[in-house]
Amino acid sequence: MNHAVLYVTFGALIGFSLGLLGGGGSILTVPILVYVIGQDVHSATGTSLAIVGGSAVAGTLAHLRRGDVRIRSGLVFGLASMTGALPGAWLNRLVEGRLILLLFACLMIAAAVQMLRKRSAPGRRPVENASRDRDAGRPWRLLVGLGWIVGLLTGFFGVGGGFLIVPALVLGGKFPTHQAVGTSLLVIAMASAAGFAGHVGLGTVDLDTVGTFVLGGLAGALLGTGLSSRVSEQKLTAAFAWFTIAVALYLVYRNV
Repeated sequence: MNHAVLYVTFGALIGFSLGLLGGGGSILTVPILVYVIGQDVHSATGTSLAIVGGSAVAGTLAHLRRGDVRIRSGLVFGLASMTGALPGAWLNRLVEGRLILLLFACLMIAAAVQMLRKRSAPGRRPVENASRDRDAGRPWRLLVGLGWIVGLLTGFFGVGGGFLIVPALVLGGKFPTHQAVGTSLLVIAMASAAGFAGHVGLGTVDLDTVGTFVLGGLAGALLGTGLSSRVSEQKLTAAFAWFTIAVALYLVYRNV
């Protein structure tokens, strides 16, 4: 298969995951760049941020039209993530590639387990049609702290952080899953931009690969966003969690 067609196809898969689940795109991107495209881990982390960030912008705009983005909470979380992404990119250069992937897998499994625990926990489900103005009561310090941590991990692992942002918004911010997905994309776009800037400065970005991946990612993100409103919250949470665990186990298998 022609390289350009292959890159567009993978980009569409990444964008579709982002639009549907609010994350997962970067979980796919780093392994694809390493094991299919043949990049080293440090180059893949920087290149991944550009690909994921471009797809996240398209997904954010689509979710905004449906009213599924909590803008103020997303901006607070996103700005905090941006301040953590730059030191994360610097730390990435100090750690051996295989160790980065193993730590990445552990982080993915921990996030997925938390999502499954939340899904099975008893209690009243958040009301989807509650006023969007509830952001005024949001625990801002919690969002800032979680945002900085997610940003640090974004820069370090080359991920958009959706698999961390969605659980953080659902568990810590009490967001319904569909709104957490939409808000996550806004945060991913902001954090990816900061992490990408850090990796560009370090010379760890393959710009030739980015363009074709993003082209497919834009189309995939719009398709995934359109389907996300037709999937129930419980099914969406479970699919996201089990998909994350599957990819994490593959990374452990390849690196141990």
